[in-house]
Amino acid sequence: MIKNIIFDMGGVLLDYDPPRFIDHLGVSPEDKALLLQEVFNSVEWFQLDHGTIEEKDAADAMKARLPARLHGAADQMLSWWELEVLPVEGMAELLAELKGLGYGLYLLSNASVRQPEYFDRLPSAQYLDGRFVSAFYKLLKPQYVIYETMLREFGLRAEECFFVDDSTANVEGAYCVGLSGAVFNGDVDRLRRALCAAGVPVRVGQT
Repeated sequence: MIKNIIFDMGGVLLDYDPPRFIDHLGVSPEDKALLLQEVFNSVEWFQLDHGTIEEKDAADAMKARLPARLHGAADQMLSWWELEVLPVEGMAELLAELKGLGYGLYLLSNASVRQPEYFDRLPSAQYLDGRFVSAFYKLLKPQYVIYETMLREFGLRAEECFFVDDSTANVEGAYCVGLSGAVFNGDVDRLRRALCAAGVPVRVGQT
């Protein structure tokens, strides 16, 4: 029986959209492509989520691959949440309903150590019983050990947990350690139906 729902952050609770963040800077299409490649899609970005690199070192490595005119933009992208933090529509309402039904609600996110600086700005944050942020543990989804470590951290049983992530690989990783779950594609009602199918009696057809 499902007793706990575990949520990813970016693309699930938070509308995480790097191209849109870059649009705030008003750069050319060519420079936008460079920033996407050398900042958001860089090895250093994943190392920040992994907790294996300092932000200054990551910034220096990124800027070494970028023209000088984009160095300031790279620094701004490392603090993208200062530009905007937008919730995924309908998710706060779903978490509120789940909380009212008595389910434990948790966050499992690949994010840097600066995640606590912005997450509380999301309306869904108030409903969570616990948060597990990758950089603080030097682990990353979809490594099996991150799910196992989180379960131990909060005293949860895998068979009692349902995991929601926008990455198929991350959901498959959760399956491998005994969690059930669903890939979220932005359709909250579809997620509600998946929860119902797993025995979680949320309303369907409300969004």
